Formats: sequence, structure tokens, C-alpha cells
Amino acid sequence: MRHPPRTSALLTTAALATASCALAVMGTAAGAAASPSCTVTYSVVGQWAGGFQGSVTVTNNSSALNGWSLGFGFPAGQTVSQGWGAKWSQTGSAVTAVNESWNAALGTGASVTTGFIASWSGANTAPSTFTLGGATCTTDSGPGPTPTPTPTPTPTVPTPTPTDPASGAPELSVTGNRLTDRNGATRRLLGVNRSGAEFMCVQGHGIFDGPVDDASVRAIADWKANTVRIPLNEECWLGLDNIKPEYRGANYADAVKGLVDRVLAHGMTPVVELHWTYGQYTGNSSGCADVHASCQKPMPDAQYTPAFWTSVANTFKNDRRVVFDLFNEPYPDRATSTTAQAWTCWRDGGTCPGIGYEVAGMQDLVDAVRATGARNLVLVPGIAYSNDLSQWLSHSPTDPTGNLAAAWHVYNFNSCASEACWDSTLAPVAARVPLVAGEIGENTCAHAFVDRVMKWFDDRSLSYLGWTWNTWNCNSGPALITSYDGTPTAFGTGLRDHLRALN
Repeated sequence: MRHPPRTSALLTTAALATASCALAVMGTAAGAAASPSCTVTYSVVGQWAGGFQGSVTVTNNSSALNGWSLGFGFPAGQTVSQGWGAKWSQTGSAVTAVNESWNAALGTGASVTTGFIASWSGANTAPSTFTLGGATCTTDSGPGPTPTPTPTPTPTVPTPTPTDPASGAPELSVTGNRLTDRNGATRRLLGVNRSGAEFMCVQGHGIFDGPVDDASVRAIADWKANTVRIPLNEECWLGLDNIKPEYRGANYADAVKGLVDRVLAHGMTPVVELHWTYGQYTGNSSGCADVHASCQKPMPDAQYTPAFWTSVANTFKNDRRVVFDLFNEPYPDRATSTTAQAWTCWRDGGTCPGIGYEVAGMQDLVDAVRATGARNLVLVPGIAYSNDLSQWLSHSPTDPTGNLAAAWHVYNFNSCASEACWDSTLAPVAARVPLVAGEIGENTCAHAFVDRVMKWFDDRSLSYLGWTWNTWNCNSGPALITSYDGTPTAFGTGLRDHLRALN
């Protein structure tokens, strides 16, 4: 869903190694004798069995640079598999990160942050030597680095057992066309979206829009919701340097993990979903001209999105109560000239007609998730802003775990917004795989349309989530509440009363 105009995690961070070093200027004038100084901060943002996410920040403390090449060596056999914010390569233990075209300029006092995902075994010792432009970076001659204090563990909130079909968030699996828990009982995802983390960080306002404390999450549960969908921003999660430091990387991921924990503590299923992504698109139905993740793009990008899902999947793969929703609302059909091209782009990615960046297809994203060993339920949306599932079955990605469900969105202004369309295009999908309406809503500040949607889905024991648990003016976009204590709008009253009646 597009948002009203606004004016306004990984595991605990591991040890940091900071080095002050001299950088060689790339493309400096002939005869230049001295290299400018810089500060390099290397950090392990998150670590899991066999892998980790790293970050390198370079601050230029001298004259401006136009182009840079960072090098370092891994001392313990670590191997980079994906990277962002630079062009990454590795030969043996030697790793090189060369600037992208958009971050080549590094002014005096300016910093650039790059990141990567790498494998490790035995030990994950930090690099001790860095070079830039071929010049060796040396550490300060003062005292050695101070060990990073062990972070205070976040208190664990007790959660209901996922094996009990009568209470708590279940570990979900696909059985035929049903979602089932570990005891084989059929489950439905019924609840709300909690928008904010997809746009606040990239706009520089914060991480969430409004409170996400225990009281506000309890208010969702009081509606008898059993699911909360949490939209995310890939640049904020990966820590790209166009995002303010306080809203990116480990800070962002930890905030998301905190919300996921609170959702689980109240017995609800968290759905973590990728909403806004990198890649410049200015074609038909463009949401913005910005290359950064500041609006809905027609498809995920190959540069960052697989790395995002690798990191997110590694973060949550040990808790199968967490559901993954691959991409909010694909619309390659607006960019390409034929429906066949759109569905091929949707599944396979690559170079897609009408889209100027390399696309990551749904198969690429399923592969990224499953390569981590994650067996969590994955939701795969259709095209036309997730409103068209007409060729979902014939183009669905292959999943070695068999744990995929179809995701669909509907508003009263969409093309497929009638029972006749649902009967002809949704029913065949729902007969084969679980179907989840990840967003339902209307722009009338009423609920007559969503009442029809919920009835159609109830009659078939399907899942749906209302957009959105935010206190926006419902004239500018569907908003369920007027207060985070759960006071509903006229639109929200329909969903609240319906969920309570089901329970």
C-alpha cells in the first residue's frame, strides 16, 4: 500500500575493531606527496552459526577523495558471499571493496559505510590491517583497542509454547492448501499490518511510526488478532550510509527484533515483510525517482535484496513462528509490454524490460532464504501490486521445503475487487496452496468492502490482514485506529468486531 505524505535484528552487536590509517588518493594530481588520513571502523553487526554480517565505515579526515578502494585480509579463513555499498571481491584471504558510482566522492570529514555477509568457522577474528588505494593503513601507536563491553542481554519475555494448537503463535507449515501447526491443526492468519519501519528510517524521522511498546502490541491482541505484519526497509536493515546511523544497521534490526518478540509474547504470529527497496525506476506508475529505498519499486533489486533476505532469514531461522513475506507489491506489469514478460520477470529476475536495474526474481529470494537453512513459512506475492494471481500457479518458484503460500492484496479501487474475479482467479490458487490476503482495505473510511472480502475468505477458511494499525486520517489511506490504545476508526470497527466475533 502507498502511504500518506509525511512531514515529520540481527544478534547483539559483536566486538568492534577500530584503526586509524593513511589513505592513498585515487586520481590525485601528479607530485602529491602525502596521503590523507582516515578512520576505519570494522564491526560484526550480527553473527550466527557459520556466517555473519559485517560493516566497514571509512571516515576521511583530510582532503576530498574522488574514488576509493578499500582492502583488508581475513585472518581466519572468512569468505565474503554478498556485499553492498561497494563492489566486493575476494581472492584467497584478501578482500577488496571499490566504491560505487554514487558514493565515489568522499569529502573532508565525510564517511562511507559498506557491508557484507561472509562465512566463518572456528573463529571470526577481525582484520587488523586495512589499505586504501594500495597504501597500508596503520593503527594508532597509543594503547591497544579497548575490548567492547559485553552488551546487557535483552530480557526474554516468556512466550506460549508453539506446540499447543489452542494458544500462542504456532510453527506454521504448508499441508496441501492449508496452513497447519506442529500438531496438524489448521491455522489462519487474521490480524493487522503495523506500518512505519519501511519509511520512517529512510525519511530520517525514526524507526517506527508511533509506539511499539508492550501496551500498543497488547491493544492489537485485544482485537483478537493473531497476526501482525511488519513492513521493512532493506537499506535500513543492511545499514547503508544514506540512512542516519541511529536508524540503520544493528539499531534498526534490534528494534525490529524487539517488536517481533513482543508480538510473539502476546501469542501472535509476526510476518516480517520487505516493503521498500533500492533501484531507480522512473517508468509507468513510478512511486519516486529516487534510487534509494524511499518508495515501492516494481521489483526487488539484485544488488541488495538477496543480501537482505540472507540476513533476515539467518536472524529468524531458529524460530519458525516467524513468517517471511518476500516483497510487498510487485508491479513489473506496469513496466513491461506484455503479461508474459511481467510474470517471467517476476519469477526469474535479471534484465527485465522497462526496469533499469538488475532485478531479483521471486526464485532468487526463495533461494536466498533457503540457503540459510531457514524452513520458515514464506509468502510469495503476485503482480499488479499483488492483486493479480492469475499465473501464480504456473510461475511459482520452486521451494525445496514445500513451504510457500500465495500472498494477495486487495482494496476497493483494485482491478480484482469483485467476487466474480475472486471466484475466477483466487479460488483456483486457494485450492492448491494456502492463500493469505496480506493487505485488505478501502478508501471510504467505512468497511462495507472489507466486509465482503472477509466473508469470501471466511467461507473458504483463508487468511487476511487489515491495513493498517496507524493513526492516519483514513481519507488519505486506510487507517484502522485513531489511537494506539486500539480505539478504532469507522473502517477499523468493521475488522475489530469481525475478529472478535470469530473468537
